[in-house]
Amino acid sequence: MSNTVERLEFQAEAKQLLHLMVHSIYSNKDIFLRELISNASDALDKLRLESLTNKDLKADTSDLHVMLEADKEARTLTVRDNGIGMSRDEVIGLIGTIAKSGTAEFLKQVKETRDQAASAELIGQFGVGFYSTFMVADKVTLVTRHAGQSQGTRWESTGDGTYTIEDVEMPPQGTSITLHLKPVDSEDGVHDYTDEWTVRSIVKKYSDFISYPIKMDVEKSTWEDGKETKSRAVETLNSMKALWARPKDEVKPEEYKEFYKHISHDWNDPLRTIHMKAEGTFEYESLLFVPSRAPMDLYMRDGRRGLQLYVKRVFIMDDCEELMPEYLRFVKGVVDAADLSLNVSREILQKDRQIQQMRRRLVKKVLSDLESIRDDAAEEYATFWHEFGRCMKEGLYGDPENREALLDLARFNSTQDEGGLIALKDYLGRMKEGQEAIYYLTGETRASVENSPHLEAFKAKGIEVLLLTDPIDELWVSMVGQYQGKSFQSAGKGEVTLGGEEEKAEQEERKKDFASLLSWMASKLSEVKEVRLSTRLTASPACVVGDQYDVTPNLEKMMRAMGQDVPEVKRILELNPEHPLVVGLKSAYDERKDDPQLAEVAELLFGLSILAEGGELKDPARFSKVLAETLTRAI
Repeated sequence: MSNTVERLEFQAEAKQLLHLMVHSIYSNKDIFLRELISNASDALDKLRLESLTNKDLKADTSDLHVMLEADKEARTLTVRDNGIGMSRDEVIGLIGTIAKSGTAEFLKQVKETRDQAASAELIGQFGVGFYSTFMVADKVTLVTRHAGQSQGTRWESTGDGTYTIEDVEMPPQGTSITLHLKPVDSEDGVHDYTDEWTVRSIVKKYSDFISYPIKMDVEKSTWEDGKETKSRAVETLNSMKALWARPKDEVKPEEYKEFYKHISHDWNDPLRTIHMKAEGTFEYESLLFVPSRAPMDLYMRDGRRGLQLYVKRVFIMDDCEELMPEYLRFVKGVVDAADLSLNVSREILQKDRQIQQMRRRLVKKVLSDLESIRDDAAEEYATFWHEFGRCMKEGLYGDPENREALLDLARFNSTQDEGGLIALKDYLGRMKEGQEAIYYLTGETRASVENSPHLEAFKAKGIEVLLLTDPIDELWVSMVGQYQGKSFQSAGKGEVTLGGEEEKAEQEERKKDFASLLSWMASKLSEVKEVRLSTRLTASPACVVGDQYDVTPNLEKMMRAMGQDVPEVKRILELNPEHPLVVGLKSAYDERKDDPQLAEVAELLFGLSILAEGGELKDPARFSKVLAETLTRAI
């Protein structure tokens, strides 16, 4: 077997991340040890599960543990585990490159962030794991052997953008990572990580809950006849109690926070902790967390989601998506079931009745806890909705069972929100007498929606309209139908009647008076479905609207951007019968019906309506030409 040493380069993004960690501005560098112990714990979990499900695996699982070894003279700290280990290809794939989704976006944001504290928080939103070692080490050496294999791998780097890798014969099973430590520098946040008490305190603070023993060879003192005798002994530094299995009153808030950071790789404290135990037909324990900040990959297709699944304390999988719906993908945590098989697969999970029941209960519990935040801590809930509101709205579309609860939790901008978000119950409490619908308008931005001509009559009459600008709004609002007996109605679709009986009577009279003009305009404008008088306009001469069940222009644009073939939907042109331009057009039409210039005015009126709602003209060159000619005649 050749022991040739290869020198390879890190992937470009990994190189940038290495540079960032070597020159890290983050003051709390102790967390590198938490990250390494967390990785070691994962490796032990994987070996334990593999040994239970693969009877052919020849691996020793009798004493699974993490060992810490500090050498003051050599100034090294080694973190060693006897877990699953890695093959050569896995070392290159997991350490030489970064496959984690969102890393490019993370690096981009760090570069664009000038505030050092803000940069540190960005780093915290990404579990940089192994790379955090370069905050405290000048050189890192990794030796690993995959369980059941004879050949091992040695990897080494100084964080300069390259690394060496070579084969080694029969190293111990698992992985050892040796950090060649930088000099102690209290100002730079680098402690003496060869000091026993420093290491002990870090383990106690961050990793006490790890379910495997974290051992260290420590110095012991005994006294006899007034004389001190020192000796060395291996001691377990952590309590190893599964946090979710302990009674709530025995768990300190700090322990919850550190466990959250361990499983989520988020350095911020969670917004909420949900600790529950279910008993009955089937039993399970769970410890869930609502983050305080949205992760960078929350809306990325390949972003991580799902809860950790255990069966009787045995780790099964890291991202069990079946336990939590897509719209609650930001929830982190652990579920430990008592009655599932250790050989459970994702295919089985999708059909398993217990999993479905657990999922239903977990969702109810999360929503119930969010309701308590909403009712008891308004500022905290505002933070939550700012970070995860778009996700929650996905549930309005995809979770009919909990739709009513989600509608109660939802917050919206409106024409009367005065800078804050409102609940639907607030909207209902402000509805005008006789108002039967919850009015809304969708669009790309608040400014475009708020300034839309569709809202003119609503504003004039003091009727509140919800301003919906998230892409998901286009989908859920048409599906939900109603809230507490009041239907949702678009201010930009269908016919809107806001006035009393007297106004309705006047409108009917105007329809008769304008009937000939409306019919003529419809015949001249091939792009419109119908031309009619409007009750929603007070200042603009015209606007375009859709039929009650038509696809909105915004949704049509979104669907086309996703590559979907959407049939063209003709719009309805509505005229304001009190606007001077419309009054003048009617007068001119009554006098000279056959004047070709009147058709051009109708064309311009339609084009202006499209532009007023932020739409795109089919033939902008034609519109500009006709407009220029019309203005020339006016001068």
